[in-house]
Amino acid sequence: MDETALLLSRIQFAFTIGFHYLFPPLTIGLGLLMVIMEGLFLWTKEHQYEAMAKFWTKIFALIFAMGVASGIVMEFQFGTNWSYYSRFVGDVFGSALAAEGIFAFFLESGFLAILVFGWDKVRPPMHFFSTLMVSLGSIFSAVWIIIANSWQQTPAGHHLVTSASGFTRAEIVDFWQLVFNPSTIERLTHTLVGAFIAGAFLVLSVSAFYLLRNRHQDFARRSIAIALPFAAVFSLLALLTGHSNGVMIAKHQPGKLAAFEGHFTTQEGGTPLYLVGVPNVAERRVDYGLAIPGALSFLVHGDWTTPVTALDDPAIVPGGLPAGEAIEDYWPPIHLSFQSYHIMVGLGMFFIALTLFSLLQWWRGKLFEQRWLLWIFVFGIAGPLIANQLGWIAAEVGRQPWIVWGLLKTRDGISPTVSAIDVGISIGLFGLIYLLLLAVWLFVLDSKIRHGPEDPADLEREFKARRGWILAAAAVRTDPSQSSYTDAHGPKPGDPR
Repeated sequence: MDETALLLSRIQFAFTIGFHYLFPPLTIGLGLLMVIMEGLFLWTKEHQYEAMAKFWTKIFALIFAMGVASGIVMEFQFGTNWSYYSRFVGDVFGSALAAEGIFAFFLESGFLAILVFGWDKVRPPMHFFSTLMVSLGSIFSAVWIIIANSWQQTPAGHHLVTSASGFTRAEIVDFWQLVFNPSTIERLTHTLVGAFIAGAFLVLSVSAFYLLRNRHQDFARRSIAIALPFAAVFSLLALLTGHSNGVMIAKHQPGKLAAFEGHFTTQEGGTPLYLVGVPNVAERRVDYGLAIPGALSFLVHGDWTTPVTALDDPAIVPGGLPAGEAIEDYWPPIHLSFQSYHIMVGLGMFFIALTLFSLLQWWRGKLFEQRWLLWIFVFGIAGPLIANQLGWIAAEVGRQPWIVWGLLKTRDGISPTVSAIDVGISIGLFGLIYLLLLAVWLFVLDSKIRHGPEDPADLEREFKARRGWILAAAAVRTDPSQSSYTDAHGPKPGDPR
């Protein structure tokens, strides 16, 4: 076992998936908001909503393209760096990823062209349907990816098969047990809620920027009127889904929850909930901690006195602690798990406070006068992106040393022939390519935002012109004395004479 190759492979996968995971939450959240905006256009016939939907469609397309480009690399890594892991989970992941291709990718790719290029080529209801399908496709994609990932966290619906050569792999025996494994629902709802918050904060950020620059005032105010309640509702839901996620983790991955809370030693009575602190692994305590006595017991068990499983309990090891091994060998990295989890929770509470306070200011008619608050929204888009990244880090680091919980350790999933030099060089190349991609993406995104939305008055004139032409063409089709639009009205502007 080349320990350096193992470490570098883990760093490489963390880097590439971390970069990729900047974009899917934004497309999932923004896609649903675009459905609302375009739905409002169909309902009210106000072209400001059409301008809104068109503008965010351009931003969506840019983010979607980056998500696709950055996601391809990860699949290659499964084969190059993690070949043993790929063979072990191949049967399970094959069905989940195939379902993603059928139910999500085809839906997204089939309607994406109409969404981006079809504004003047299909009727508004058809375009709205395309927007809805692309939004659903992005959500379905997340559903199947999270199902596959959740199976790694809480495997179900499989059995292990060992070949004549001695290789063991997981094989599906119950597809629906795989789909609804013990952590799927909790992880899926929490992840989607995080994505919806990210999309809402993107709209709030750009809209607040326009207000501060005294540009596109009506567009920005209406965008905030849609995105702010959206962000508040899903920030509150994040609290509920986060709680249900924590209860699920306490039941199925108690060692992960103990690492999140720096809970080293099993004790009688209630277990405290740390708000902040610094885990001291050597002394098995949390230094500089601020804790609520018994609160972790209350959140997990519903009472203040039942102890929560700690890191010194052999129950944290799936199947029990093997003879001759130390319990510490099954601890995840405590510092990274603790801090990523607590910062994520802290950001979630900040989102609730910020959005509820902003709604209060809006109700009092003072939201758009509070420039300091608008500046917070401009830079606030970083918050959900960081929270989503930290949530992923907590979930993945917290299940170490397992790459598949209780079945396969991370160190056993690496390709036997990959070298540290190969991985080191590829990390450098990936870093350079991703840096260039990010620079180009930010440049194009900045130019789109600075250009701003189209003028609703222009969109209304174009809409009336298109409708007039369509009505005239329909009249010709119903008049047997006329054989064509040209016969009835003469040549159209721009037609060759």
